[in-house]
Amino acid sequence: MKIVGLSGSNVGSKTRTAMDYTVKSVKENNPEVEVTLIDLAEYDLQFSDGRNYLEYKGDTGYVVQTIMEADAIIIGTPIFQASIPAALKNIFDLLPVNAFRDKVVSMFATAGSQKHYLIVEQQLKPIVSYMKAQIVQSYVFIEEKDFQRKEIINEDVFFRIDRLVEDTVVLTETYKKIREAKEEAYDF
Repeated sequence: MKIVGLSGSNVGSKTRTAMDYTVKSVKENNPEVEVTLIDLAEYDLQFSDGRNYLEYKGDTGYVVQTIMEADAIIIGTPIFQASIPAALKNIFDLLPVNAFRDKVVSMFATAGSQKHYLIVEQQLKPIVSYMKAQIVQSYVFIEEKDFQRKEIINEDVFFRIDRLVEDTVVLTETYKKIREAKEEAYDF
């Protein structure tokens, strides 16, 4: 199983801090899983111009190809101006409409206040659903008060991230088994 942890911003540190813990949780609890961290701040990405994702080269080609090869994606996003950042939206624009078909997508968000709790529900889930994802319904919302000096200080956040990772892995395994059983049923 391949999981991509996508830290969806090219600025700030809270989302990356939470994604670092998320990737650590995947590795510690599921050593058989291949996990790749993609932090958008570390790549020089082109803006989507409508061409096929296979035509992009360099960092853009690497990022979209890695996402397309994943079985599951854990998206971490900050909330800026009551919305997801443009860097993350650009990733969705670079990918084909069915990019998440047969993939499990789970999410967490970091935000300055609880006022933005529903951004994942109202903005992110509709996008990944449109792109055909199997969505882990619960998500993790992490507030400013849960961080101190670039570290998570709320034990409940660790628990919720661990549970998100577990749900992502279990759902990915379950859908894989269902698809394999269907394929066997159609192979006489």
